[in-house]
Amino acid sequence: MYVLAVLSVLHLCCSSPATSQDWPLDCTARKTIPYHSDNGRLFREDDVWNYTTVILREDLGLIVLGTRGVIYALDINNINTKKASVKWDVTDTQQTECTYKGKDQEIDCQNYIRILHTIEDGRIFVCGTNAFNPMCDYMNYTEGQLILQNDQEDGKGKCPFDPFQRFSSVWVEGELYSATSMNFLGSEPVVMRGSPEPIRTEFKTSWLNEPNFVFMDHIPEGANSPTGDDDKVYLFFSETAVEYDFYHKLAVSRVARVCKGDLGGQRTLQRKWTSFVKARLECPVLESQLPYLVQDVFRLCPDDDWNSCIFYAVFTPQMDSSDYSAVCAYSMHDIQQVFTEGKFKTPVTVETSFVKWVMFSGDLPTPRPGACIDAEAREQGIQSSLDLPDKTLQFIRDRPLMDQAVQPISSRPLLVKKGAWFLRIVVAPVAALDGATYPVMFIGTDSGSVLKAVDYPADNAADTFIIEEVQLFQSSNAIKILRLSESTGHLLVGSEVGIVQMPLSSCGRYKSCADCVLARDPYCAWDLTSGQCTAISSAQTQAKRKLIQNLQDGDTSLCPPSEKAKMINTSFVMGSNVKLKCELISNLAEATWYRGDNQLAPSDKHHISRDSLVIPNAGSDDAGMYTCWSTEGIAGHVHRRQEAEFKLTLGTEDPIAPQARSASKGLVGLQVLVVFLSLMLGILVGWNFYKGHFPLPCMQKQRQSSIEDSQADVPGVLEPLHCTEDKTTAPAGNSNNNHTDLANTVPVDGHATEESSI
Repeated sequence: MYVLAVLSVLHLCCSSPATSQDWPLDCTARKTIPYHSDNGRLFREDDVWNYTTVILREDLGLIVLGTRGVIYALDINNINTKKASVKWDVTDTQQTECTYKGKDQEIDCQNYIRILHTIEDGRIFVCGTNAFNPMCDYMNYTEGQLILQNDQEDGKGKCPFDPFQRFSSVWVEGELYSATSMNFLGSEPVVMRGSPEPIRTEFKTSWLNEPNFVFMDHIPEGANSPTGDDDKVYLFFSETAVEYDFYHKLAVSRVARVCKGDLGGQRTLQRKWTSFVKARLECPVLESQLPYLVQDVFRLCPDDDWNSCIFYAVFTPQMDSSDYSAVCAYSMHDIQQVFTEGKFKTPVTVETSFVKWVMFSGDLPTPRPGACIDAEAREQGIQSSLDLPDKTLQFIRDRPLMDQAVQPISSRPLLVKKGAWFLRIVVAPVAALDGATYPVMFIGTDSGSVLKAVDYPADNAADTFIIEEVQLFQSSNAIKILRLSESTGHLLVGSEVGIVQMPLSSCGRYKSCADCVLARDPYCAWDLTSGQCTAISSAQTQAKRKLIQNLQDGDTSLCPPSEKAKMINTSFVMGSNVKLKCELISNLAEATWYRGDNQLAPSDKHHISRDSLVIPNAGSDDAGMYTCWSTEGIAGHVHRRQEAEFKLTLGTEDPIAPQARSASKGLVGLQVLVVFLSLMLGILVGWNFYKGHFPLPCMQKQRQSSIEDSQADVPGVLEPLHCTEDKTTAPAGNSNNNHTDLANTVPVDGHATEESSI
């Protein structure tokens, strides 16, 4: 019954607002760009797979790309230019040992590059799965070459064993923080700092229970902190919930944090985190009772101020029966408040030894469990986590889970969309002509497309607008990684089969002023001087340019009048089906048809679809002027544009259906071929008759007479054929005259003469 209740909610269309909340309405991309090589530059090489690990080295002008067994250095301005590469393969012995673990030799037992981090001295820290035996190394880019130092170290706890297992890592001041598994079975999840004395999580289900790690990042909260707080590392993941009583495993999304200066406890939690706390992450989608699961997170900090940081996250359902995805955003303040002021959950044993998690209502020990060492703790003589009392450490060891969940900004998603599942997200702040900065979201899907959307602030309502959806890969190739290169104005999009460098803006797609303005793309504006839609950055470099952009309302009133659609003359015959085409440039537009000044409504007489008007069994009274108008609603405003105009007249010839026309053309071609062959055959037969190869009866007599004349020393020439019936019967002795032996045949004036033997 519980599942049925959930399914009854999830059937709602994303464009229909829920009754209790104001949901984002514009869940359809305004433009859909089909797969084409012009959508971006593709880099791939034969027999190389898994283009999913990328870092940008703008100081070197490089994109460093990790794949299966190969690391590439590509030109940051043109990904098709390969500057260097280095192989890191596994040996035959390593592959054999990997197969002993029950893994596939050709797929699993390879070296998938999973970690690339730039470290303080300019080198690159790199780790690979190494045939289910993870290893790490250091790499230099010197004199145009990528060089592995072969100074390998154990990668357990840093890099995953399984190349297809989710993990995350971040490099912070000479130390690697990682979230992965400690064994090849994936049954020992760990969040670890790989210092000379590693600090990690406990192997307890109350800490991590079958997690799927998604994102990890460092927040410098200790910088200019009035309380002397410490920096923190935040982790986003999903896991099987321990706090819910459900008849099967129920997964939830989490956010957790640890303190950068955590050294573990003195007796309790030795070499374990003393600051590991986690909370549920909510993203309520259409009142669904089953939690959506986080798939990727991107941190955006305006003006490099960590207090203003916002975490953008994409979510998908944990039931295949739903095809909705969502984007939720979380403020740094709200996350902090849950961890610093929220209550904890505690396990309670009830009858039949069942453990239930409830809110802890008792007094908390001092210092607060899970808190970093701050100025107040130092005043109490606690200089590091090694000085924390056992009571505080025992509490956080048994109760790392917060009772309160972290809610998204405005307690609702920024975007809910039906269709392909969202997998990855990055966000770029873009300064528009109105002086405001807007977050432009690029969202990768499991169908190989990228959505470009903008969150426009609105009063008590969500106004997230999807500008376009661009297909970069074939539909079966899910997007595994997104990276922004704002310095070059590109987005890097990686999948199993290749990596694409896509421009952040493609203003040339908008051919008219209205189309450019209605796109509401912060990157683009209509240039009245050049009469084209252009990128703001390039337009601003030229003085005295008048640009039109209206992001909030999509107001096209400042645009020059649009050209009237060219009238198309169309004739039809009585009783035929007439189809008038009207192509719309926006997925958000609807077609409205008029005959003269009268609007047409769908009926048996007029079949109106998105791109055409069909008049079945047209008669003389259907002749007239027809116009198609597109109607597009943007931010509460309606914009109309004439897209097509037809003059429909009654003709006299029968229409030929496409199939019949095609068959008719084929029949005519066959008839021409038959006539041509017949003519050639007639010429050939006539020529042979003319040459005497096929003599007619009348020619036989003439030939005999000619022979007789030749015997009389008179040259014989075949006369033209004037055949009449010869009723004279040749004497019996002359019956073989046609077999007279002719010594020579000499052409004379194109005719044959026969000379008898002498």
